[in-house]
Amino acid sequence: MTTKPLLICLGTSTIGGFLELTAASKFISSSYTTQQLTAITPCILIGTGFWTLAHGFTVGKARMKYADRAKKDGEKDVDERYLLPNLYAQGVSKHARAFNCIQRSHQQIFETFTTVVLSGVMGAISFPICTAVSTFMYAVGRYQLSKGYAEAAEEGGDASKRYKYPFAKFMWYGFLCNVLLGMGSCGLIIGGKKTFG
Repeated sequence: MTTKPLLICLGTSTIGGFLELTAASKFISSSYTTQQLTAITPCILIGTGFWTLAHGFTVGKARMKYADRAKKDGEKDVDERYLLPNLYAQGVSKHARAFNCIQRSHQQIFETFTTVVLSGVMGAISFPICTAVSTFMYAVGRYQLSKGYAEAAEEGGDASKRYKYPFAKFMWYGFLCNVLLGMGSCGLIIGGKKTFG
């Protein structure tokens, strides 16, 4: 990973968090409004979680689709290579590569989602606006990255095309910003500068 995304996220999280802590209090007059803003991030996360579940169904359909195509093309041991309990299809045929792109479009979500949820919820306590923006960036980028991965299946299983959508890389920016905002919020809470509610 290059340092540029990390520096961008560190800078934007720091500036955004500082502005939110200092200037936002002039615009947010009651704790009810703060609670409403804090609820935006979990709402985005719940929507992303539901989309993840729905996206999982496309993997199940693709598993059968590419197993059937492999059988029609005369591949051997198709059931043992494609069907569950195998997470990924075994082999390097065009059908195996295509299915594996779709499977990866779903599986990669779980490598970051837990961290995004935890850091997003913690970040929303102290920085509800910045965290909602970074969580939204993650969700849009995650959707486009998964879509690019899945469409790469139809393009010969070339996973390098997963970033073909312009906002796909924003998944990583949203992820990093959420981590930084969550850690900043934890630091404020541990230091006694911020309380719940």
